[in-house]
Amino acid sequence: MKTVRLSLLALAFCAAPGFAAEAIPQRADVSLTLANQLLDATLAACHAQGRTAVAAVVDRGGNLVALQRDDNVGPHNTLAAQRKAFTSLSTKTASRELSERARNNPDAENLNTLDELLLLGGGVPLKVGDQVIGAIGVAGAGGAAVDEGCALQAIEQVLPKAL
Repeated sequence: MKTVRLSLLALAFCAAPGFAAEAIPQRADVSLTLANQLLDATLAACHAQGRTAVAAVVDRGGNLVALQRDDNVGPHNTLAAQRKAFTSLSTKTASRELSERARNNPDAENLNTLDELLLLGGGVPLKVGDQVIGAIGVAGAGGAAVDEGCALQAIEQVLPKAL
């Protein structure tokens, strides 16, 4: 009986490391280096249009990784950029699209009552395959379409190179 117990105990110890490794998921995430590359490209895209802005990148957990703010941008845009990024990450969709849904779909109209979400265009999810690894938010460039356009241009330029 002791031999069976010891054998089972030994088996459990041998199996535990393999089980633990499988239980810890491996996921892509946004590094500080990637965030800064995205922010540099975003502001460059805005500058190419003669615009200034604030851009923020959040990781897959919604934590702010990096933020860059041009001179002379209204102070409210700093928080707006971060909230747009969080909104896009949280909903896995562009914040402009979510804003349109909330306006046009009675089932979604209460989304604007959540303080954490900002239903303005300019937030775009960062995707690797089908996984959302973070998001970028842009504010102050001159409207939702311009904000989103700067973010999309940066994602197109930076993300494929990072993979």
